[in-house]
Amino acid sequence: MKTKIIIALIGVISIISSWQNNVNAQESKKGMVKVTILYPNGEDKTFDMDYYSNKHMPMLKTLMGDSLKFYEIDKGISGRTPDEPMPYLAIGYLYFDKLSDYQESFGPNAEKIVGDIPNYTNIQPILQISEVLH
Repeated sequence: MKTKIIIALIGVISIISSWQNNVNAQESKKGMVKVTILYPNGEDKTFDMDYYSNKHMPMLKTLMGDSLKFYEIDKGISGRTPDEPMPYLAIGYLYFDKLSDYQESFGPNAEKIVGDIPNYTNIQPILQISEVLH
């Protein structure tokens, strides 16, 4: 009985360790390329966060493959003060090792990616490509 418990505990520890390694691997590093996709707030702007989080961004990961190291999603909740509306309904971040990784993985999939935008928003996104410095 003790042997089975020890084996089970080792298995749980192994799973937790693997999960922590995956989480730690999803950190930006100096020199990486970050593609920021901003969805400005405004009158009559709509955004389906559920679709974006559960369908659009996972689709990007599938289409871009190993070139896309990881992605993050921010959901706007407030402006600078409680009375100010949030400036962005959502912000997406895509992380790549280098600019060419983004260009080579986005280019062949651009039509499918851009074509999916009307499924979750009526906003024309703003895109910023940056180098991670810190």
